[in-house]
Amino acid sequence: MKKLSIFLFLFFFLIGGVKAEELAPNVKSAILLETSTGKVLYEKNADEKLAPASMTKIMSMLLIMEAIDHHQISFDDEVIISNQASSMGGSQIFLQTGEKYKVSELLKGIAVASGNDAVVAMAEKVSGSVSAFVDAMNQKAKALGLQNTHFDNPHGLESENHYTTARDMAIMAQELLKHEKILEYTSIYEDYLKKPDGSSVWLVNTNRLVRFYEGVDGLKTGFTNQAGYCITTTAKRNSMRLLSVVMNAETSDLRSKDTVNMLNYGFNTYKLDILLSKDKEVGEAAIEKGEQKSVQLYVENDVTILSKVTDVKTNYDFHLVVDTLKAPIQNQEVVGKLEVMDQEGNIVKAVDVMVKKEIKKATLWTLFNRLFSGITSGIPL
Repeated sequence: MKKLSIFLFLFFFLIGGVKAEELAPNVKSAILLETSTGKVLYEKNADEKLAPASMTKIMSMLLIMEAIDHHQISFDDEVIISNQASSMGGSQIFLQTGEKYKVSELLKGIAVASGNDAVVAMAEKVSGSVSAFVDAMNQKAKALGLQNTHFDNPHGLESENHYTTARDMAIMAQELLKHEKILEYTSIYEDYLKKPDGSSVWLVNTNRLVRFYEGVDGLKTGFTNQAGYCITTTAKRNSMRLLSVVMNAETSDLRSKDTVNMLNYGFNTYKLDILLSKDKEVGEAAIEKGEQKSVQLYVENDVTILSKVTDVKTNYDFHLVVDTLKAPIQNQEVVGKLEVMDQEGNIVKAVDVMVKKEIKKATLWTLFNRLFSGITSGIPL
């Protein structure tokens, strides 16, 4: 009878039979969401302020990726390791003062091995000093609307005024995932860092789920005595990407167990339909006084609908809301909305539409020729 009970538990667990309220019994705080819609699928004490430990590095990596995108630094730039960086305690990749590494190597050391020395070196590279980098972290948190987050450092070692929430951490992680290249680093399970003297440091991902759970390709673990065991995890199967955060577990096994529960629940219970891809043309709009009279429009991101796997498939209609545009228009500029409506005519979501080319203002000569051609051809301008 006992064997039968265990079998039934595993059967219902695998098909998604675990109740939502039982998903994360071993952690103090948790959240699960689908990234393209931002829909929260499960939460537990998601707004409780807690120490994030090395999950702090999600914000640090976000600032590093933004600095690369803005051409402040590049992946191939060299970083000279300072005394402050090399003297960091906790998790590290054993950097020595005066050594030189590429940004890409240090980013790998942060993403895979959670190197405190590596993140301090990168903070100095990006902002000139650790304190300036921490200021930038808090400014970014404010810009993202995170009211329950404050950072004292870029690595997550214990500090009285260093805290966040599961919900805020999920928002940070979503922002980091906009920089898809970061997944090339966070998905590495093991690799080597070659040191200037020819020796190597073995890097093993602190996120074991990268190897042992299908679809996991990030993001960041954390542990201190104050924070307990924490992890922010993302996994993609088919077209659906889930993001989970668990905070303050007693052991790493319990941290992983609740994460797996949440991901299994999400993948077994929900499905994601892509109604339109971001490369799909959705219409065109007229342009006043532009080098061209009209321009094709595209959705800024994939248009997706999240539903339960048991829901009956629904058809949707689209309504483009764009006023006449006026030149000049920048490449990638958002110029209107695309409304997605169900069969009853209800708007279920609205997404941005944009142009994919720069439209310059027409010269006076072009406008004159256009006017003259319209008059001689007898067609309206």
